[in-house]
Order: sequence, then C-alpha cells, then structure tokens
Amino acid sequence: MVVCKENPARAVTRFLVLSGFVLLASCGEVADAPPPPPPPPPPGIVATAPAPSAVTVTGARLAEAKQEGRYVPPVQVPTQPGHEQYEGTEVAAVKRVAQEPVSTFSVDVDTGAYTNTRRFLKQGQLPPARAVRTEEFINYFRYDYPAPDSREAPFSVTTDMAQTPWNPETRLLRIGLRGYDIARESRPPANLVFLLDVSGSMSAPDKLPLLKTALSGLAGELGEQDRVSIVVYAGAAGLVLPPTNDTRKIRAALDTLTAGGSTAGAAGLKLAYNIARDSFIDGGVNRILIGTDGDFNVGMTNHDDMIAKIEKERDAGITLTTLGFGQGNYNEALMEQVADHGNGNYAYIDSALEAKKVLGDQMASTLFTIAKDVKIQVEFNPTLVSEYRLLGYENRALREEDFENDAVDAGDIGAGHQVTALYEIVPTGAKGWLPERRYEDTPDTAAQDRAQELAFVKLRYKLPDGTTSKLIERPVPASLVASAKAPRGDFAFAAAVAAFGQGLRGDTLLNGFDEGNVARLAEQPGDYWRQEFVKLVGLAGALKGD
Repeated sequence: MVVCKENPARAVTRFLVLSGFVLLASCGEVADAPPPPPPPPPPGIVATAPAPSAVTVTGARLAEAKQEGRYVPPVQVPTQPGHEQYEGTEVAAVKRVAQEPVSTFSVDVDTGAYTNTRRFLKQGQLPPARAVRTEEFINYFRYDYPAPDSREAPFSVTTDMAQTPWNPETRLLRIGLRGYDIARESRPPANLVFLLDVSGSMSAPDKLPLLKTALSGLAGELGEQDRVSIVVYAGAAGLVLPPTNDTRKIRAALDTLTAGGSTAGAAGLKLAYNIARDSFIDGGVNRILIGTDGDFNVGMTNHDDMIAKIEKERDAGITLTTLGFGQGNYNEALMEQVADHGNGNYAYIDSALEAKKVLGDQMASTLFTIAKDVKIQVEFNPTLVSEYRLLGYENRALREEDFENDAVDAGDIGAGHQVTALYEIVPTGAKGWLPERRYEDTPDTAAQDRAQELAFVKLRYKLPDGTTSKLIERPVPASLVASAKAPRGDFAFAAAVAAFGQGLRGDTLLNGFDEGNVARLAEQPGDYWRQEFVKLVGLAGALKGD
C-alpha cells in the first residue's frame, strides 16, 4: 500500500518503484483501477495489445522481476505497419504583385524534412512529396552571412539577388538572417527534461538505441549549472532520473532503458512538464526534449487539448523540442506540429553523425533561444516586380495583419542559427507565369515615386523574455535587378538546394531543371554535408531515371 499526503497547492505525485523505473501515480487516484482501453486504430494502423500498468521489462530484468514476485507480463511489440504520416501542403501559387504585393511568413529553423528525405534516398526510395519542405532543406546548411554587429539586434539581415538558374526571365531574391553566437561560458543555465519513448515501436536499432547515443553525447556538453531529468513513457509514465548534472548518472540511466509496451504519450508529457516546472530556472533555459517515432497511439487525449497545453506551458516559459527517429510508423506530421507550438525546433536523427551535429556541434542553436516570434514581411514594388513566389514556407504563411499582432505566435531563432528565404520574382517587362489581365491598372504614383526600391523587407521579433516585438526595416535597392548575375558560391548552393526540394515536391515551374543540373550548380568545394548533398542528388536522379 502506498501512503500519499496531500499538498494544499497541488497533489503530491507518488512513485512506485518497479524494475529500476519510477512509475507515476497521482494522489486521489485509485491505484488498482484498470487503464482505459486504447482507442481503435485508424485505417492502416496495426492495433497493439492493451496498455499495461507498468513499463515493460525484458531479458535479465524480466527474470529478476519474476524471482522477486513482481513480474509484469510483457506486451507484444507491435508490427511495423509501414504507415508514415505527413501533412505537406501544395507548392505555393504564384502571386501577382498588383493584387497581392505583400508576403508574410514565420521563420523556420527546423531541419527534419531534409534528414528524413536523406533516409529515404539512402534506402533507395524517393520521399513522399508531402514529406518535403524546401525551407528545411535550405536551412539545413550554413551560409556566409555576417554576424550581427551587436546584441541590440540579435541577428543580421542580408539581401542579395541572382539570375534564376532554371528561368532566364526571373531573378532570385535571397533574404538571410544570422543569429549571434553564445560563448560556452556565457550560456544561461539549462533545465532540460528528456522525455523518451520506450514503447515497443522504439525497439529497432535506428530508434531507442540511436536516441540513447544522441542524448549521451548531449550529456557531455552540459555544464555544472545545467540540470537534466529523464522521463520515459510506454504503458505508463515514469521518472528514471531526477534532476542532476552528473554526466555519469545521466549516461548510466540511459543505458538502463529498453523498449516494450504501448505508447502513453499524454501521461509522459504531463509528467515531463511537472518535472520541468518543479526544477524551473528563472532566467535560464527550461526545455523538454522529446525523443520518439511520434507514435502517440495509446493514452492520448484530444489532440487540440494537447496542443493547448503545450502552448500554455510555452507561454509560462517551458519550451519543447522534438527529435524524430526511425521509420515504418513515423508520425512526422505530429513531430513538426508539436515543436512549432512549443517554440522549439524539430530535427530528425538518422545517424550518430547527425546526432552529434544537432546535439553537439549545434547544441547552442538547439537549446538557447535569442529571438522569438520572428516574422518576415516583404512588400514588392509593382513598378519593378510583376509576379513572385516564395520557395517553401507554405505551412509558415501568415496573414498580412498577423505581422504587427504580437499575440500571433511565430518561429524562434537559436544562438548561431541561420534562416534563408528565396523569392523567385519576375521583373516588370519580363515574361511571367500569369497571363496579362484585360483591366489591370498601372502602378500608382507612390510606387512610381519609390522606383529606387525593388521591395521593402520588415522583420519583427521579441527578445526571449519580451512580450513586445521590435521592428527591423530594410529596403531592397532596385539596382540589384540590373546587376544580377548567375549565382556563385553560397548563393549557387542555396539555389541548388531549393531546386532540389522543389523538384521532389513536384514543382511544375522548374523548366526541366533536373537533378543533373542541380548537381552541377551545387558541385563546388565544401564541407562534408555539402558533398553529401551532391551524392543525394545523384541518388534521386538515378531513382527518377534522369
């Protein structure tokens, strides 16, 4: 029998020890009540066995549990249904400047779509078009943008232009942001909660074993002021490790984890937030890192309720990052959406090398936010630009009125992060994509009077602890059109990545610019990641038969 004392402020959590795990049971609940049955699986999903009342134990732990009279029957590992979930949107339509001169969107620093696509290509498959987000391809790579002059503005803004490699009539306008870096000794303290999926679907080598390797590496990057807790969820949620900065304890706790059971994601998320709140660091980073294949199939409450809770905790200072693993039942749609609403970033980890990149080399970018709710708005001058389209960012589009509304959530930028946006524009007088309109008006006097401005770029952002946005404004000179040449160096590579992403998405405006053209545009001296990109382009071309 477990004795539980009540706290006037809120019920004290009670914990049951079972085979090395601490299982959650809230005061006032009936300890022996059976769990509710799992909801029926959607079409194409294989149903799993009912959720057990404890985290499943296997192997030596199972034998030990039997000897001590605390055996819990293992749950059968669900078969891989080969059902992955994506929520991609259609390629953005061309906009006519005379009718829609303003483009507004939220920044995005996620990279998961690129690494997930890499996984498909290395396995000899083209990715589903809905799994490709061009902006995440572009933002996977770093470009030679200048660092900000000071921290008064947390990021620098760069604009330049080049001829479009796949269309001689159009031009590419590039907008680049680069956040300031944080030296290790200047980093704020971090309160991190690892929320780890140890359900049966995580048993594959590219899931839980790789997740443990990734977080073990992150543990080695932490300082004395940082704290890490580990929460697991399967048939039930459990606290494996209370807050500590002892790297050996963190790695030892990770080593004990094995996969088995159903996926009670909601209970795990609730417990993780409780732990994060109890260990909250004022002025520090308070973040949950979820490691999962996204298969929240048991114990999940209403989806909208879950998002509302994530947003509420975000507004209270606890952000959320998602790390995706594995294949077969991967729910990428949920992974990206949860991270977006939690003011974190989403990454897909397909190798130990990628784990080192995201949680080692780029740890500061992953964990330490320097600007939040970052929005970009571009207004094109109809005297100089007749049509445009934004390459990517379809699911980041905002209404024009959202730009000045500080209540509208947008993307965050971490320390050292970069954001790149590419617009393909049609200069006035050049052949565009849309037919001429019979009753179209000529540009008004104000547009003609500002003929030296091709466009006007505005950015809004809040400081990490701020509630009121700050504004950056930058005109784009018209002279860029006349001086635009074929893209070179960084710009050429960014254009190649954009064309590759758009091609995989089924973009019909690339004029036959295939993987061979992409490879030639991208082929230049570069780091490992850029060289790998060229190889992936070759794989895609071979799969398409180009």
